[in-house]
Amino acid sequence: MRTEAQAVIIGGGVAGCSIAYHLTLMGWREIVLLEKGQLTGGATFHAAGLIGQLRGSHNLTRMIMYSVELYARLREETGLDPDWRGVGSLRLAGSPRRMEELRRQAALAKAYGLELELIGPREAVRLFPIMSERDLVGAAYIPGDGRIDPSGLTYALAHAARSRGCEIQTQTPVTDIVVRDGRVQAVVTDRGTIRTPVAVCAAGIWSWQIGRMVGVTIPITPVEHQYLVTVPFEGVPRDLPVMRDPDLLVYFREEVGGLVVGGYERTPVSWGLDGIPPDFNLRLLPPNWERFEPLARNAAVRIPELNRAGIRKLINGPDGFTADGEFLLGEAPDVRGFFVAGGSPGIATGGGVGKVLAEWIIEGRPSLDLWRADVRRFGVHFGDRAYSAARALEVYSRNYTVHYPLEEFESARPLRVSPPYSRLQSLGAVFGEKGGWERPNWFASNEREDPPAGPEGWIRHNWSPAIAVEHAAAREAAGLFDFTSFSKCEVEGRGALGALQWLTDNDLDKPVGAVTYTQMLNAQGGIECDLTVTRLGPERFFVVTGSAFGVHDLDWIRRHLPTDGSVALREVTAALGCVGLWGPRAREILQEVSDDDLSNGTFPYMTYRAITVAGVAVRALRVTYVGELGWELYVPFDAGLRVWDALWEAGRPRGLRAVGYRAVDSLRLEKGYRYWSADITPEYTPYEAGLGFCVKIDRKDFQGREALLRQRAEGLTRKLCCLVLADPAAHPLGNEPVLADGRVVSRVTSGGYGFTVRESIAYAYLPVPLGEAGTVLAVEVDGRVLAATVQREPRFDPTNSRIRS
Repeated sequence: MRTEAQAVIIGGGVAGCSIAYHLTLMGWREIVLLEKGQLTGGATFHAAGLIGQLRGSHNLTRMIMYSVELYARLREETGLDPDWRGVGSLRLAGSPRRMEELRRQAALAKAYGLELELIGPREAVRLFPIMSERDLVGAAYIPGDGRIDPSGLTYALAHAARSRGCEIQTQTPVTDIVVRDGRVQAVVTDRGTIRTPVAVCAAGIWSWQIGRMVGVTIPITPVEHQYLVTVPFEGVPRDLPVMRDPDLLVYFREEVGGLVVGGYERTPVSWGLDGIPPDFNLRLLPPNWERFEPLARNAAVRIPELNRAGIRKLINGPDGFTADGEFLLGEAPDVRGFFVAGGSPGIATGGGVGKVLAEWIIEGRPSLDLWRADVRRFGVHFGDRAYSAARALEVYSRNYTVHYPLEEFESARPLRVSPPYSRLQSLGAVFGEKGGWERPNWFASNEREDPPAGPEGWIRHNWSPAIAVEHAAAREAAGLFDFTSFSKCEVEGRGALGALQWLTDNDLDKPVGAVTYTQMLNAQGGIECDLTVTRLGPERFFVVTGSAFGVHDLDWIRRHLPTDGSVALREVTAALGCVGLWGPRAREILQEVSDDDLSNGTFPYMTYRAITVAGVAVRALRVTYVGELGWELYVPFDAGLRVWDALWEAGRPRGLRAVGYRAVDSLRLEKGYRYWSADITPEYTPYEAGLGFCVKIDRKDFQGREALLRQRAEGLTRKLCCLVLADPAAHPLGNEPVLADGRVVSRVTSGGYGFTVRESIAYAYLPVPLGEAGTVLAVEVDGRVLAATVQREPRFDPTNSRIRS
């Protein structure tokens, strides 16, 4: 066994072997793959091998589309046959509600460049002749999907990696990972130690334990998953499509003239939380016929011949599920050189996972924006095994439910609550959750007795008339917001200004008390962070970013700080509550409970002051994400309720209402405020995103500046544009296809209804020739292709007179 390596991969399943394949494909040769038992011996060998390409995001779909391309050529490339069969897939709709979901998925596929056809019951039966038409409304057919032998796939990838120099060691368990000064130094096995700067955890159901070796949380929970295999029976051709019937909770694929029949029950069972037996390799769990019986009965409803077909066996094997159902990728935030790859569906994503993680390791970043799969999306609270397991079980149980827009997890709540939580409850808050924090989406107390008709389309399933009332309150009087969940940190020290100046595109060398909106860029000029920085003192800065992005953004800052001790970073999210107050009467309300001078001359826009509110020392920032006069008020956590109550009492006679996050989204859309991970991502530059006003390219040097200089000299080829739909009742949510002359030219980044301007608004990156105001395009929303006109932005208060008043 090597004693030194460029990278050590832990885990010999499809993910680990794909990573080895792609690292060697990119030129690395000194690679060691360690497997505690035999290759495929964890979850890979008993996986069902279904390959479905369509996912909820563009880039995760592209990742699996690459997997399909790779799998189709592996036999010719390696000489080993993984039994890839591009037989296509059917996803059935047994209700009008499910068909509505399929229509939305068809639009997503169109936006992603994936071929998908909506078909009727008769066409579905023609493709899958042994099924019944009972309760069948329609189906989605993806001809490029298929199935594969997971073990054959893994061995083909391993063979190619080994032929290019990768060393594969089986029966070699990892006992420790050496970390020094926050960096991987070596991987220890029971056969010796390998010095390496890179350790990759691709250990599947053992990932939690591997992560614990270096103090990293990998929230993957083993969940029992069962499927049965029938004996061959008449009418089952080898080229039968993979079929999923989510309304009956089951899936099917051909197996040697018979069928594999599996599903996702509503009451799943976790396994191995207290430890996995050391010899658990190429082993299964005892079959549980009682738990599988309801799925078997459902399967026979769709394929009656199953009532007569013989059963060869019932397979029960643990599979790893993350706490949100998406894959898990990337470098851990606290340990340089420790990378993670895991989650389900492992076989479908295997090829793409290997490619993007190899890029991440060798080039420092993947070729795709993979925030939806980034390990940094999980906060420290996922280190509670019971919490992570509860979420994973909810993910599993909801795998085949109809997924409505903006739906929320229900398990393991509430976890974190803000200072005014009890007051929000009394106002009828309908809570969502972000970063473990309970946050109001809207307030039932704001629903009128005679509400107007709700919106049409997919959004109607998760909507309230209170949203419009709360929006109007912020525009016409004032709104009180609970923003405690914002991620917050302080950067301090003699080197703080210099470090932050290098990281940000805007200029932070301003007087104490200045608040600066800025981005942090990667070397290619893409937007890694979008945040505000307040200068509290000559060497002290306060950074505020989105609730879901704290781990990501703090990691980005921390990894770019000098190591000479001149800068310290301290997270203060849990120490400070945040109450937001915005609206035309915000100054009047705040002045009622504060003796400080809040006039525009003394306290102008984008500045900070320490003030007193109801006797509480408050860090007041005059900024806005809703486009109105107002403040973010940061208060000691234990005093947050007192500040909320004082503002509430002062504001009620002046029309103040509590406002939830759904109204915030409508308010910010009207102002054209961007949302990171949707409108702006590492794939887009500030110039393309319409944020050039932040870029002080001629004033200072910063990371990404060279890339922006080149882009400025060469000119833009695309830019983020505002589209106004012809039908104001339509409600785009994101990822809808944007068309020009019937051809897909983009997809919606975010969208919604602007209650003040009474417009349906969508944002999308467009080729520059199509981005001129007045250009008429089309957006497909809820199965309808609607005219959409490029308009100047923002749609509300373009002169910013209200926020500066």
